[in-house]
Amino acid sequence: MHRLKIISGHLSPATSSDHRRDLWRSECGSRSGSAESSGPDDVVVVHGLRTAIGRAKRGSFKDTTPDELLSAVMTAVLTDVGLSPAELGDVCVGNVLQPGAGALMARVAHFLRSEVRGQTDPQSFTHSSDAVENLKIIQIISIRSECMDLGLACGITSENVAERFGVSREKQDAFALRSQQKAARAQASGLFDQEIVPVITKLVDDGGKEREVTVRRDDGVRPGTTVRSLSSVCLSRCYCCCFLSGLTVADIDVFEINEAFASQAVYCVEKLGIPLEKVNPNGGAIALGHPLGCTGARQVVTLLNELKRRGRKAYGVVSMCIGTGMGAAAVFEYPGP
Repeated sequence: MHRLKIISGHLSPATSSDHRRDLWRSECGSRSGSAESSGPDDVVVVHGLRTAIGRAKRGSFKDTTPDELLSAVMTAVLTDVGLSPAELGDVCVGNVLQPGAGALMARVAHFLRSEVRGQTDPQSFTHSSDAVENLKIIQIISIRSECMDLGLACGITSENVAERFGVSREKQDAFALRSQQKAARAQASGLFDQEIVPVITKLVDDGGKEREVTVRRDDGVRPGTTVRSLSSVCLSRCYCCCFLSGLTVADIDVFEINEAFASQAVYCVEKLGIPLEKVNPNGGAIALGHPLGCTGARQVVTLLNELKRRGRKAYGVVSMCIGTGMGAAAVFEYPGP
């Protein structure tokens, strides 16, 4: 019934603001600090892991298929929580395009029995966040439309955002530099080790020789990045999400904002007045990488591990853009140890 009210709120006329507020707003479950205030409809993230992120077409996973990546993550998650695949009731997998073989990714990845419902969502950046809401981890495959290169389209959008809202190149470079510096510190400190599943796979060199490798680190982190090196390289849903949960920007401890492009991220931070120390404390997609369809899962896993390290009750927000101009965000509460 609650979900129906939320959907009804989405469809209500914009003029009925009070009606929309009654339907939409839902106070964050245990703001009072009492675990007893949780309800049977609460979504609980039991565990979350991810693979490392490789460079596109020439990185550590250039010869690894999406189902191999997903299988490694699912196996590790099930092992850690002591759950048999036979006990799974629902699997939701998000990837941008179905594999050429036509097999359903959700079952190929873990050879699940046929009666387990496998759902694959063919959307862009955000659907892995939806899958995390169903307590599953997602991986992705590349995207290229038959009519246009979507990477180019996103780049043009970034340029439009920078021009329309006055986000200078200097601001973008400074933001990108901070992302790389924070990610480099986190990687050097071993913070990502808690969330990354080492993947044993094959790597084929330019001569065609195949060798076995274990991938456990993100390829994109560049500790030596400088503003000079960056100079040679050619509004989000956060506010709405905080309002609907009964929280303010000041209540949020960590914001994981997708760094699809620096222009979009900088605008979001400035528009909402978010303190920079709260934004992507371990770096973001500019440093770690931005594989389509993986954003929600990667951000949620990184966020929950960061909140847990705080050692107290804390709130976090994940926010991301979606292909075709949409946006999505979610609030997560870590109840404390």
